[in-house]
Amino acid sequence: MNSQDLIESIIQRLATGPELSKDISREEAKAGMQSVLRGEIDDVQSAIFLIALRMKRESMEENKGILEAILSQSDTQKVDIDCLVDLGEPYNGYNRSIPISAFLPPLLAELGLPTVIHGLDSVSPKFGLTHRHINQALGLDVDLSTKQAKSRLEDSSIGWSYIDQARYCPSLHDLVPLRNKLIKRTVINTVETLIGPLRAKTTHSILGYVHKLYPPIYAHLANFSGMDTALLVRGIEGGVIPSLRQQGLMISYQGLTEMNKVDINPKALGIEQELRAIAFPNDLSVENNDIKDLAKYTVELGKSALSGDKGLFYDGLVLSASLILWHTKKLNSLAEAAEATRAILDSGKTLGRI
Repeated sequence: MNSQDLIESIIQRLATGPELSKDISREEAKAGMQSVLRGEIDDVQSAIFLIALRMKRESMEENKGILEAILSQSDTQKVDIDCLVDLGEPYNGYNRSIPISAFLPPLLAELGLPTVIHGLDSVSPKFGLTHRHINQALGLDVDLSTKQAKSRLEDSSIGWSYIDQARYCPSLHDLVPLRNKLIKRTVINTVETLIGPLRAKTTHSILGYVHKLYPPIYAHLANFSGMDTALLVRGIEGGVIPSLRQQGLMISYQGLTEMNKVDINPKALGIEQELRAIAFPNDLSVENNDIKDLAKYTVELGKSALSGDKGLFYDGLVLSASLILWHTKKLNSLAEAAEATRAILDSGKTLGRI
C-alpha cells in the first residue's frame, strides 16, 4: 500500500466518531507517521491523522508506533561515558513559572552525572519560555550537531549539553508550523521528550508529568525507546521540578518494573518555602512576547543560585538534583543527596561549567 492509500485507510478508521473509531496497529501508526515526516502527506490529512488519534485517545501501540517512526528519522549517537541523564522537559515551555531545571544539567555534571537537555524554540500549545531561550541568554551555541553535543558530554570539564530538535530530527521540527495551527496537544507532545538523541552505556530518562494516568504510559515509552530507567516526577507545569511548598510524588522505574513510589517532602530535606515555584515577574509575560527578558531574568537567578545564594531557585535545584542522585543510585538517600548538592552549590564550582 502506498503512503496515500495508507493514510486514507488510517483516517477512515480513526475518525469515525466516539463509538466507532478503531485503534490502528503499531506498524500502521509507524508507517503513517513516517509518511508525514517524509512530507508525503499534505497538511490537511496530516492534521486529521494527529487530531483523530488524540480525540480517540492514543493506544499504547499507537504511541509506540509514532515514537518508533520519529526514532527512525532521528540522528542518535552513542556517548562514550558510563552514565547519562536525559532531561525530558516540556518542549512547549513554561508560561507561568521560571524553569529552574535549565540549570540542572551543569549542576548534575558537577555532581558526577553527565546530563543532556533537549528542546526547541517555540511550539503549541503554550509557546512558553524554553530551554533554548535560556541557553541563548547564557551565550551558548544552541545549534550544536548531535556529534558536537556528544563531545561536550564526553569532555569531563563540561559534562552537559543542550541539543535542539532542529538538529537531531529536522523532519519532526519541520512540523512545528502545522502543530502550531492545531492549537492543542497531539501525540507528538507526548513522545518527543523520549527520543533521546544521545545514549550512554546506561541512560536515565527523567520526565515530568501532570496527569495521574501518564507515569505508566511514559514508563512503557521510555523502555520502548531504549532508556535503562525512568524517573517520573509530578512537577510544576509538567516539568521535572516538584512543588517547593507541598508534598509531591515521584515514581522510579527499571524497565517496566515500578521500583519505588515515593512521596516528595521538601521539609524533610530542609526546604521551607511558602511558594511552590518562582512566578514570572508581574511586568513580564509570554503573552506580551517578553521571552528574551524572561530568559535573562532566569539566567540571573540561575547564576546566583549556582553561586550559593539561598532562595527558591537554590532550593529547587537542591530538591530536583537530590531526586535524580537518588534515582540513579549515585547516593543512597535523599538526605545525603541534598547535603551533597548544597555543598556543590555553596562552592560555586558549577559556574565553571557554564
